[in-house]
Amino acid sequence: MANTSKKKKAEKTEVVAKCDHPKEPVTNCDQSIEVIANCENPQETTLSQYDIEKLIVTVRGEQVLIDQDIARIYGVTTSRLNQQAKRNIARFPESFRFQLTKEERDEVVAKCDNLRSLKFYPSLPYAYTEQGIGQLSTVVHSKIAIERSIMIMNAFVAMRRFMVQNAGILMRIAHLEKHQIETDQKMDMLLDKMDKQSPKLLPEQIFATGCVWDAWAYVSDLVRSAKYRIVLIDNFVDDRVLSLLDKRADHVEATIHSRYYESFQTDLKKHNEQYREIHFLQLPHKNHDRFLIIDDDVYLLGASVKDMGIGLCAITKMMTTPETILDLLK
Repeated sequence: MANTSKKKKAEKTEVVAKCDHPKEPVTNCDQSIEVIANCENPQETTLSQYDIEKLIVTVRGEQVLIDQDIARIYGVTTSRLNQQAKRNIARFPESFRFQLTKEERDEVVAKCDNLRSLKFYPSLPYAYTEQGIGQLSTVVHSKIAIERSIMIMNAFVAMRRFMVQNAGILMRIAHLEKHQIETDQKMDMLLDKMDKQSPKLLPEQIFATGCVWDAWAYVSDLVRSAKYRIVLIDNFVDDRVLSLLDKRADHVEATIHSRYYESFQTDLKKHNEQYREIHFLQLPHKNHDRFLIIDDDVYLLGASVKDMGIGLCAITKMMTTPETILDLLK
């Protein structure tokens, strides 16, 4: 009898001495709550049923509590809790207590901050159902365990009642979420189809007489595609060219090499007073061909930009470098 009394006393001392994470707050997904603020006196800790409800998670379609959270509520170590269950394994069939798989553990850790330390545990955690909690109160012999087992079971009942009372609303939310996912998938498919069928910027493009809009749209797309510079070499430019170059991205520099015309200089000055500056360099001599430089690519233009599409013309991507063309202007 004396040995039995000493053994029980030693076990009680071990529960207090090995209490998990003393004075550490437990966080449930969105919020932090202090489940066990003082492990030496867990019965003095204020714990509401709502606090416990926030710790309940769903695994394999079952509402469960993870062993780490239960141990903190009881004021014992996780290993002690599972050891007691193992010693009385006949009381804990698979429907009462089951071990999480690695995938299930990772999903629980990802959703709930209070369980993030499980990621570094050497063994996989156990989940206890409502019936499993009821059995725990019979194997973890302490007043606080019995009291809080009742609170936990009441929390499960409250959660179940909430699910029943709000089943219609929850089903509608699930339906809306499913509908939103299906809508997003359809939109992605539609956008992919539009992208595949939309005209691409080809190395060369030929425009028949009268295709002014097609030619203008093609050059506009070239301007929009620029990453850092646009250089236009064209003997004849007007205010329409300024409007075209304004389609470029904010950080892209634009330069026009052209012949000097008083009317265009007036337009350019007024433009630069209000909008991003477009640089102008006078051509040292008359050039027959026109070129459009987009970053490191050179396009040969079959007509001046302002006249593209009025007559049969082509735009051809060249193999030469922009520096080769720019050096020939000097």
